Amino acid sequence: MVRKLKPIQVQQELIRRGLRVFSPLEFSRILRVSLRATQEFLKRHSKPEAELFYKLRNGLYCLQTHLPPSYLLANKIYNPSYVSLDTALSHYDMIPETVYSITSVTTKATREFTTPWLVFDYQKIKKPAFTGYRPMEIDGSTVFIAEPEKALVDFLYFVDLKQRLLNDRLDLRKISLHKALEFAAYFNRPSLIKLLKELYAQRNIPQRIY
Repeated sequence: MVRKLKPIQVQQELIRRGLRVFSPLEFSRILRVSLRATQEFLKRHSKPEAELFYKLRNGLYCLQTHLPPSYLLANKIYNPSYVSLDTALSHYDMIPETVYSITSVTTKATREFTTPWLVFDYQKIKKPAFTGYRPMEIDGSTVFIAEPEKALVDFLYFVDLKQRLLNDRLDLRKISLHKALEFAAYFNRPSLIKLLKELYAQRNIPQRIY
């Protein structure tokens, strides 16, 4: 006998399980229904008028009534990735601007995903440079975000590539130049290391060695 899914019961079960972002396979296993029934249910209830699910991308959904934290979504929508660049710089109060999209870096192709409430932007970096991030508890979820020095270096990498403009209001007072230079070395770009040193010299910031 095929089990008939009821939207309110599905919603309650997903909330009870704490499943904030899920794939059809995860949904199928938790609700104990076939993958075909799962796909039909998700398709039917992801329409705007259904008001139950948001389709984040192919194969990834969340409840409309219990939106996951934006950084968690950034990690889940396209992986491997971690939050960095403008979003991380803003998170650490290193830039004063409000950031209206969630920026991350990845080892995969550069991509952008648009959801009903946010844009998620992913920039590709070299695999050896895919480091310098850490797990952090935000809004009850563990998310991966660049350390302050790595967020700065990731940003300057794209400045060095002429793909971004240098923000003249970068606050570097809490940044260790020594640590930033260690992260910059992973990119194997002498021009990036030169840019980082020049930026520090221009701001007349004492060099922290820890």
